[in-house]
Amino acid sequence: MKIMKRPNILLTGTPGVGKTTLGKELAQRTGLTYVNVGDLAQEGQLFDGFDEEYQCPVLDEDRVVDELEDKMGDGGVIVDYHGCDFFPERWFQIVFVLRTDNTNLYSRLEGRGYTGKKLQDNVQCEIFQTIYEEAMEAYKEEIVHQLPSNEPEDLERNLEQVVQWIEQWVKDNN
Repeated sequence: MKIMKRPNILLTGTPGVGKTTLGKELAQRTGLTYVNVGDLAQEGQLFDGFDEEYQCPVLDEDRVVDELEDKMGDGGVIVDYHGCDFFPERWFQIVFVLRTDNTNLYSRLEGRGYTGKKLQDNVQCEIFQTIYEEAMEAYKEEIVHQLPSNEPEDLERNLEQVVQWIEQWVKDNN
């Protein structure tokens, strides 16, 4: 097994909670590689059909995992996706679940053009902590952390917290 010099991080949460903003900024500040799974799937056409109800392609999870496997083994990757239970547990040293107040989330998703069932289901997903519970079941409890993502100040606090965690991990593991 390879020894990683830098940790792999999973950023997950309901669509609209700020994963992409946090992930891109983290990559800039730390030099880690940022991977948006939605973009990766789009580029590689890693889909398995189309969901008529939600009007979106269905991710082929196995092909996504195959696509990322080598890169994850090297370490230093930030993965951004709204689902998390299909990624191998061994990939991540820490998992951050971003959480947003329902009113903020509703506005953000509406601004993205979400309507009807898709909008309601995503807000309900946040209300019922669906992604957080999914992460708690898929990974060791001690590596799963929630981060608030409501105000611009939350972004800066989250960045500082994650950067500190990365620096400590690198010190402890190298």
